[in-house]
Amino acid sequence: MKKAFTEAKIVPALSCVEGSSPLNCIKFVSDNKADAVTVSGILTYKAGRWYNLKPVVGEVYDQGVGTSYYAVAVVRKNSTITINNLQGTKSCHTGYEKTSGWNVPIGYLIESGRMSAISCDIPKGVSDFFSRSCVPGAQTLSLPSLCGLCNGNSSDENQCGQNLYQDYDGAFRCLVDRGDVAFVRHSTVLDNSDGKSSAPWAKDILSSDYQLLCRDGTRADVTEWRRCNLARVPSNAVVVRSDVDGSLIYKMLHEGQQKYNSPSSSFKMFESSTYNGNNLLFKDATTELRMISNQTYHSWLGDEFLQAMTGIDCDRDKLPKSLRWCTISTEEIWKCADMASAFRNRTLNPPIQCISAETHEDCMRLIQEKKADAVTLDGGDIYTAGKTYGLVPAAAESYADNEISDNYYAVAVVKKTSPDSFTFHELKGRKSCHTGYMRSAGWNIPIALLIRRGLIRPEGCNFAKAVSEFFSESCLPGANQKEFPPKLCQLCKGNGSGGNKCESNTNEQYYGYKGAFRCLVEVGEVAFVKHSTVFEYSDENSTEEWTKNLKSSDFQLLCPNGARAEVNQYADCNWAQVPAHAFMVHPEMNIHALYGLLDKAQDYYGSDSTDGFKCLTFSLIIK
Repeated sequence: MKKAFTEAKIVPALSCVEGSSPLNCIKFVSDNKADAVTVSGILTYKAGRWYNLKPVVGEVYDQGVGTSYYAVAVVRKNSTITINNLQGTKSCHTGYEKTSGWNVPIGYLIESGRMSAISCDIPKGVSDFFSRSCVPGAQTLSLPSLCGLCNGNSSDENQCGQNLYQDYDGAFRCLVDRGDVAFVRHSTVLDNSDGKSSAPWAKDILSSDYQLLCRDGTRADVTEWRRCNLARVPSNAVVVRSDVDGSLIYKMLHEGQQKYNSPSSSFKMFESSTYNGNNLLFKDATTELRMISNQTYHSWLGDEFLQAMTGIDCDRDKLPKSLRWCTISTEEIWKCADMASAFRNRTLNPPIQCISAETHEDCMRLIQEKKADAVTLDGGDIYTAGKTYGLVPAAAESYADNEISDNYYAVAVVKKTSPDSFTFHELKGRKSCHTGYMRSAGWNIPIALLIRRGLIRPEGCNFAKAVSEFFSESCLPGANQKEFPPKLCQLCKGNGSGGNKCESNTNEQYYGYKGAFRCLVEVGEVAFVKHSTVFEYSDENSTEEWTKNLKSSDFQLLCPNGARAEVNQYADCNWAQVPAHAFMVHPEMNIHALYGLLDKAQDYYGSDSTDGFKCLTFSLIIK
C-alpha cells in the first residue's frame, strides 16, 4: 500500500510501523510512535477508554446494514428459552473472545446482572452459568464444561469444536446438532437455511424453525434482527490520537480506495490472499471506507455495544486486594466480621475488611477519599451519596419473598386496638416513630407526602420545625442536632441506661425499622417503616424479649386515602414504592467484581436454611 500510494502521489506519505499485537499498535499510536491503526469494535472501546484515541474512518461491508452488523442469540422455535432463563442451558459460541460469540453476549449477561464472575474470572462464570458449552479456543482454560458440547475435528473431544463448530456457521451447526442457544451474527441463520447453503448438515434446515432472543425477554423471528438483538456491532475503524485531523486520514484513504478498489488494479486495498493471509490492514469483506462524523468512541460504538463491553471489561490486575466494607454500628461490624470470616472459609475473593465509621455520611466520605470501598445505604442516603459524593450503585438487595423484587413499600403502622382509631387525615397531634432522619421510609417519604397533601406546612425549608409542630412527640434518631426542636427526640429511649438518646445508630434502641416499630409498641401511636417490618418482629419470628407476645394481626396500616388496611395489604395501602437498599461504591470500583463476590456468596449464605452465617439476596442494579 505504501508503494502504491507513493506511485499515485497520494499524500501524506505512508510508512509502516510493526507492532507485536493490536493493543501494542494502539499504544504506539497513543505514544506518537505511529499515527493510525485499524481495529475491531472491542479494540475501539479499549483505544478510546484506555488511550483516549478516536475513530475517524469506518469500514463498510456489503450486508445491508452499512458500517455494522448485529449480534444475536438464536434458539429453536419450539423451546421455551428466553434471555431471562438462559442459566443451565447448553450454549454454542463462535469462539473464545470472539465478538458475536463471546464478548457481546457474555458482556451483556454480566452487565445486566443475569450472570456474575467472581474475581473477574469470566470463563469460570460462564462455565458455572451454562450446563455445557462449545467455545472453540477455550481448551487452554482448564474448564471442561466450556468444551463439553463440542465435537472437535474428529473423535477427539479436546479439539473444542475447532473447524467443525467454530465461527458463525459452526456455532449455528452446534445449535442444530445439540445446543439450546447459539450466539452468532444476524445473517447466520438466513445464510444456512431454506436451501441457501450447500453444506450437507444444513440441507433440511428451515429458518422458520428458529427464533431470536430479545433483550426485553420476548422472542422474534430470525428476520427481525434489527429490533431483536443483543447489540449492534460496529465495523472495524481506523483510530488516531485525539489531536489528529481525521479528515486528513480519510482524504488519503479515500483517494487510495478510488484507485485501488477494483479487480483490474495492481494493488487491491481490500484483498489479503496475495499475502497468504486474510483481513490484513482492512477486512477483506470491506466494500468502501467511510468518514465517521461524530468521532468519539461512545458515539461510534453505541449504547448497547458499550453496555456489553462494560460487562466484559474486567481486569484482574486492577482488582483491590481487599474489599473495605464500611459499617456504622457495633452490630454491623460484628456481622461484617462474621461475613469476612465466612467468605474467607469459602475462598471468596477479594476478602472482606471491615471499616468502622460514625454515620452513613462518614462512610460516603471515606469511599470518596478511597479509604473504604463499599457501604449499604437506603434510598435517601443513596441520593446523598450520588449527588454530594459522586458514588454509584453496584448491587442492590432483592426481596425475593414478595412480588416486588428489588423494591419495598413505605408504610405507616398503627395499633389496631388503640382507643382512638384515627386515620391518615387525623395524624396531627399523634406520637410518631421514625427510622431515622433523612431515611426513606421513616422520614423522606412520609414527610414529603404530608407536605404535598397540605397537612404539614413548613415555612421556608424548615421541615424539622414544621414536623415538630405537627406531631405531639416524636422519636427521630439523628435529630439530636443543635438547631432541631427537642420534641423530635422526646420519645427516644437511647441505650436504656440514659445515654445515646436520639443518636442515628443502634445505640438508640428506637433506631431503624426495628427500633421505630419497637417505639410504636412501647410508647408511640404511628411508626413509619417498610412493609415487612411488622412480620419480622411478631408472630414469634423474633426472639427479642419486647416482641414476645406481639401478633401481626394486632396492627394495621394507614392508607393515604383515609382508610385502614391489614398489614398484609401493603401493596394497596402504602405511601410509596421505594428502591431497595443498595451497595454504593466509588465510580472507579469495578462493580461487576463486587457483584460477582456477593452473587457467589449468596449461593452459600443466602438461604434461611443455611447453617451459621446468613447474608441477604442480591441483584445487580442496571445502570
